Amino acid sequence: MTGADRVAALVAEGVTIEDAATLHVGADVRVEAGAVLRPFTILEGRTVVRAEAVVGPFVRLVDVEVGRGAQVLDHCLLRESVVEAGASVGPFSHLRPGSRVGARAKVGNFVELKKTHLGEGSKAQHLSYLGDATVGPDVNIGAGTITCNYDGVRKSPTRIEAGAFVGSDSTLVAPVTVGEGAYVAAGSTITEDVPKDALALGR
Repeated sequence: MTGADRVAALVAEGVTIEDAATLHVGADVRVEAGAVLRPFTILEGRTVVRAEAVVGPFVRLVDVEVGRGAQVLDHCLLRESVVEAGASVGPFSHLRPGSRVGARAKVGNFVELKKTHLGEGSKAQHLSYLGDATVGPDVNIGAGTITCNYDGVRKSPTRIEAGAFVGSDSTLVAPVTVGEGAYVAAGSTITEDVPKDALALGR
């Protein structure tokens, strides 16, 4: 089946395609009826786009599952990752292999995830790197937050538990845990575990 035939088949199955001439859909890709594919979208590998999801424009997905009603916005690259139902990624986001964005969670402008699970309803909206991290539900990751997962020899995990708030420009030096409901003040460098409901400041 040619690329044009593949696109025509998707349209016949109920997928909305805004600009067929700029769309690439690989042979093993599945797109459910009701999904919307915007211009300059590239879907490769075993990517799955569920019903009511919106992908694009200028998005590349490789071996990615996009859940029902999720959005992958402008200028994003996602590889070997999962975006759960109702979640939002982008614009200008990068999900590296092994990442999962939980239901209704948000990954925003210039945010990179690597082997990271962002929990249900959590937000990392701006200019952050989360690597080898497990983030619980309803967590706020402030702009400029970095998980320092590599010390030059080994990579270590960061855990941020449910309801925690990480202020802007925070540096979390792994291995480290931020407890449930804890608050990390903006501009802090955290090198020790933060207990549940505690306030952590590091200057």
